[in-house]
Amino acid sequence: MPNAPISVIALNCSLKATDKPSSTDVLLGQVLTELAGHGVAAAGEVVRVAGLNIKPGVTSDEGKGDDWPALRRRILDADILLLGTPIWMGQPSSVCKRVLERMDAFLGETDDQGRMVSFGKVAAVCVVGNEDGAHHVCAELFQALNDVGFTLPATAGTYWVGEAMQGIDYRELTETPEPVATANAMLARNAAHLAGLLKGAQYPGAPG
Repeated sequence: MPNAPISVIALNCSLKATDKPSSTDVLLGQVLTELAGHGVAAAGEVVRVAGLNIKPGVTSDEGKGDDWPALRRRILDADILLLGTPIWMGQPSSVCKRVLERMDAFLGETDDQGRMVSFGKVAAVCVVGNEDGAHHVCAELFQALNDVGFTLPATAGTYWVGEAMQGIDYRELTETPEPVATANAMLARNAAHLAGLLKGAQYPGAPG
């Protein structure tokens, strides 16, 4: 039986809850296109997290009306998590932080060999903003994603930040800057490669 294709889910953590134009969407879409070139299938549309009711908390189900359990399942069903966020006040968006807080539950969700439910899953990030801070935001996300069990490929982040004190958004650019296009391609290539390796060989658990 042939191996199942590698799949990716993309989360747009923009503060925009509707389908209003989003620079984060543009960058996520570019990386998804690159991933498709490596045989990676998107697990549905890009998820605009702000349009869901993701309740505050650190468990996998915060009760009636919580949309996290369904999104959690989609995240864990995919081989690659692509997490996109704008920069606000030098930080990941509050929506992005909510996603990370909810994944804190993974720390206590382990199998009989001590492996978290996210073990064997790959994560990468896309960051956009109009001021400096992309390296800082990537560092925060890398640490959090690794803490909750995801594996990061080499060059696991791509980003764009505009010049300070100006109002051009990434979605308004007439062409993709070459360094961003190169980073997008490298992220996709390495994430697809790593996901393929982990899909065929899960991490060893603790001895029974």
